Amino acid sequence: MTAHIPASHLDLFQKKAFAHLATLMPDGSPQITPVWVDFDGTHILVNSARGRVKDRNMTARPRVAVEIMDPDNPYRYLAVRGRVVEIVEAGAVEHINHTLAPKYTDQPGSFGQAGEVRRLYKILPERIDAHG
Repeated sequence: MTAHIPASHLDLFQKKAFAHLATLMPDGSPQITPVWVDFDGTHILVNSARGRVKDRNMTARPRVAVEIMDPDNPYRYLAVRGRVVEIVEAGAVEHINHTLAPKYTDQPGSFGQAGEVRRLYKILPERIDAHG
């Protein structure tokens, strides 16, 4: 079942609003990480490097949760449960350097370490709770 981000909260993807990504460890326990996020009109997009804990978790166990809090009003937030439906490497470096970095750091950047492979995770929302 697909859920849609309400128009009332789409602005959170335009702001410098950090998200918290919850993934599942091999033993089923939750793991949470602050992340930069984007939205393509259907999927929430998260960018990371191959081999990191969240990468290993999302590859093996695609069920995730993402919470985005409005930096201007902490009582206004979006909580999304969904699943990673696609992981791509093509275009992931460009995405972090030219889309996410300018939004979160106010300048394009060159992120990552030498030899690192960037990955883009497409999360399909299945349940959405919008507050505020």
